[in-house]
Amino acid sequence: MGDAGGGFGLAVPELRALMELRGSEALLRLQRDLGGVPGLCRRLRTSPTDGLSEGPPELERRRRAFGRNWIPPRRPKSFAALVWEALQDVTLVILEVAALVSLGLSFYAPPGAADEECGQLSGGSEDPGEAEAGWIEGAAILLSVACVVLVTASNDWSKERQFRGLQSRLEREQRVAVLRGGHLAQVPVAELVVGDVVQVKYGDLLPADGVLIQGSDLKIDESALTGESDHVRKGLDRDPLLLSGTHVMEGSGRMVVTAVGVNSQSGIIFTLLGAAGDTEEGGGDRRGPRPDPAVAVELQPLRSAEGGGDSAEGPGGPRPPRGDPKKEKSVLQAKLTRLALQIGKAGLAMSAVTVIILVLYFVIDTFVVQGRPWLAECAPVYVQYWVKFFIIGVTVLVVAVPEGLPLAVTISLAYSVKKMMKDNNLVRHLDACETMGSATAICSDKTGTLTTNRMTVVQAFLGGSHFSRPPPPSALPPPTLELLGQAIAINSAYTSKILPPEAPGALPRQVGNKTECALLGLALALGRDPEAERAQVPEDHLVKVFTFNSERKSMSTVLRRPGGGYRLFCKGASEMVLRR
Repeated sequence: MGDAGGGFGLAVPELRALMELRGSEALLRLQRDLGGVPGLCRRLRTSPTDGLSEGPPELERRRRAFGRNWIPPRRPKSFAALVWEALQDVTLVILEVAALVSLGLSFYAPPGAADEECGQLSGGSEDPGEAEAGWIEGAAILLSVACVVLVTASNDWSKERQFRGLQSRLEREQRVAVLRGGHLAQVPVAELVVGDVVQVKYGDLLPADGVLIQGSDLKIDESALTGESDHVRKGLDRDPLLLSGTHVMEGSGRMVVTAVGVNSQSGIIFTLLGAAGDTEEGGGDRRGPRPDPAVAVELQPLRSAEGGGDSAEGPGGPRPPRGDPKKEKSVLQAKLTRLALQIGKAGLAMSAVTVIILVLYFVIDTFVVQGRPWLAECAPVYVQYWVKFFIIGVTVLVVAVPEGLPLAVTISLAYSVKKMMKDNNLVRHLDACETMGSATAICSDKTGTLTTNRMTVVQAFLGGSHFSRPPPPSALPPPTLELLGQAIAINSAYTSKILPPEAPGALPRQVGNKTECALLGLALALGRDPEAERAQVPEDHLVKVFTFNSERKSMSTVLRRPGGGYRLFCKGASEMVLRR
């Protein structure tokens, strides 16, 4: 790692040891050894209120010291591995065996006319030209097998590359709200560094490990790490540690990032399970520091008491990752495999019957009908005839197995995949195109998928009057206008903001919850400044915040009035608010 923590007050091992703890142990360690959240921020050289104010060179130095917020994926399969995987198909194995036997026996020259002493089987001769071209059948079967394998492997290889490109693009587009230099900025998740102050809110997937700085009714779903379905309440006085890969189910707050990438809890688990690739590529440390071999101990606090048996860690340390599961067959391919097996068994039975009948016919015709004696010097001639009968039986088997069946299926599936790609329906494996091609209804969220991911207020009922469009400020009494502006600004997550447009003439940017951004837009249209209202009432001065959740369907904020007493702001579903 170089110098301890790269000149910072804490190094990666110390931060890992901190993130292992839970509950009161974490709180005690934070207060006793690090001086609480302020002491942690001082050691990480960050501000709990303004975040990092460093330039790109300093951010890069943090990445070198603490790693990048990126878990390297597993190495993709090589083209040779995909070819070998495609060769495992049962139908292709039958064809390969039949083709090799046929090809080997095609170079065997059958006996000509035997002498009078050994006898001669009537009808045993064959066309010499046909015998010379006997290798063509086996070679044609091997060629069809090669076509099937190459089509399947090349399709899987190209789709894997396309999916990795799509996944990297999605990772670049995924952004998180970060305080840098006192201003809220949306940065890609991969650009997070240790020391960043991140805004978290209801519905977020935490992108890194961190310690809570300020929170309001924060509840986290840690089932992805611990298997426990109960939501864990987080707070400065109970359990301030937030883990990457967990979901915010209720509340909001801010955290300072303490571990990223392979050093975070989810990164450690990915590494143990073998789901992450090598952390180094080429000569430099491009992907962050490699985890310690003793990282198996890190998994201990993340395992539930009941689920210890399924861990990736054995008595002697972490077990090696299991091999890739076998690729499942589609419905059509499974049925065709069964059909090919049935045809192969039937062809094998018929070839065996053919060989037995021909041998018996030769024996009966030679030794019974013609009455010839068994001569030891004629044994090679008899063996030659029997080998010829065996070749005929193999020919029956080869003809029975349909070598064109897997080729036709593979080519048709590959054609279907290409057609679906033109409809922007990307299918990674050939066998999945049956399922995707049969889909008649696709369920997705509307906001951001079918729309522009922007919401605005179109109607309002204010001061006893209904407005079919947002009213002008002059249409409302000043007390109502002031109270409405304060309610919208304060009774919304402070992470929701309206930012200036990126380009002249563009729409203002909406950051945070889109419904709250629509209300903030209404406040701006009424001439109110939500940020000025929030500056008068900082988030830590709020008495109580009842954040939105799926059960409450509303959000409420309790504010202490300057002249004494309290005021409750509430917004939410109409049936929930009116019921109160």
